Amino acid sequence: MSEEVKDRHDEAYDEANLMAALNEGNIKQFRTQFLDLHPYDQGQFYEKVEPDIRQVIYQYLSPKELADIFEAIELDDEEYPLFIAEMEPSYAAEMLSEMYADDAVDVLNELDQDQTSHFLKMMDSDSAQDIRELLHYEEDTAGALMTTEYVAVPENSNVRSAMTILRNEAPDAETIYYIFVIDDKSRLTGVISLRDLIIANDDTLIRDIQNERVVSAKVTDDQEDVAQVMRDYNFVALPVVNSRDEMLGIITVDDIIDVIDEEAGEDYSKLAGVSDMETFDKSPFTAAKKRLPWLVCLLFLGMITANLIDLFTDTLAQVALLAAFIPLIGGTSGNSGTQALAVAVRGIATGDVEEESKMKLVMREFLTSLIMGITCGIIAFGIVFFWQHELMLGILVGVAIGCSIMVATVAGTLIPLLMHRLKIDPAVASGPFITTLNDITSVLIYLGIATLFIDKLI
Repeated sequence: MSEEVKDRHDEAYDEANLMAALNEGNIKQFRTQFLDLHPYDQGQFYEKVEPDIRQVIYQYLSPKELADIFEAIELDDEEYPLFIAEMEPSYAAEMLSEMYADDAVDVLNELDQDQTSHFLKMMDSDSAQDIRELLHYEEDTAGALMTTEYVAVPENSNVRSAMTILRNEAPDAETIYYIFVIDDKSRLTGVISLRDLIIANDDTLIRDIQNERVVSAKVTDDQEDVAQVMRDYNFVALPVVNSRDEMLGIITVDDIIDVIDEEAGEDYSKLAGVSDMETFDKSPFTAAKKRLPWLVCLLFLGMITANLIDLFTDTLAQVALLAAFIPLIGGTSGNSGTQALAVAVRGIATGDVEEESKMKLVMREFLTSLIMGITCGIIAFGIVFFWQHELMLGILVGVAIGCSIMVATVAGTLIPLLMHRLKIDPAVASGPFITTLNDITSVLIYLGIATLFIDKLI
């Protein structure tokens, strides 16, 4: 953030003045200053203050004003029940009614079933019905992500009547930049931009100016696939249809940004060998609970490496200096495998892998590993030879590093591709997992070659 932008941000968000107005009970001053802030800044202040201060805020803000904050705020999943519990049930129910349906569903999904049912009974019937429909869809699908607040016009209507529909529905619609066109059976037939609608003649029929090449998502599509479509086409909103092409809702770009952030966080967590890294855990026990499963698994894999080294005890006893280079070879192969893994996982996530032959990708990575292996092997040979003045030891370390890099790179490419083919998240092939496997193979290669040529080394 530049200094100029930061200064404007600090001027717009004066926490001290807001706290002073709350402590003095000056409702007019608080509302004037607070409602003049961007909803994001409102949310930051709301989340930061203590519960007793939030109780005062609930008295000073209407449910609609608080709904705007909840739509902009980014809370941890476990925080939603805590904030909702602070409010009077009728106040919370009215706030949820004022939110866009998809945002209200995000909140209700974090409450237990009894609480959700209780709030739905207290809401107005229209809002409750919209929310119930979205709650039925499976999590992380287009159906769970979409909102039912959109503008649709009949294909047989003219521009004049379409503008009337737009004016009536715009206040409740999440976006009006796209106006969707449906037939008499509610099937999606096209889309019109707001610009095209404005400049068209009033008597022009909608079906004559609509764009029939409309891209849509099925209600059961995975949210990651939907995000990919919106990224590729640069959409502001994407219509969602069922198996009969009946329009059910839209997914807006702000929800997709959240999905991309969520998916990136999940992938990074898996690559780091952690089950969940979306937030910093305040409790060390919670953090340890998330990290321990992977560490225990990798501990057992590491024991395989220890057993392999134990098998070559005689070799190491005859040439003790061999042990000094085990970390070097294992670390180098692990690094190269992690690099290949990152390239493969990213290619799968962005869809680039689907656009080219997987065999072509593997061959490219193999040739890359060949170049890297030869280069690093020569460098390692030179360093060891000039350091220890041992020709055979230098050749051994150089060959072992070159072979280990090649095996690790190909493995780092093939494993995520195989997992993707088996419908398993390729990010599960995490960095620590690949590194441990490469430790095993590199030790086997290094000490195996050393055993074969032990007579040359002594």
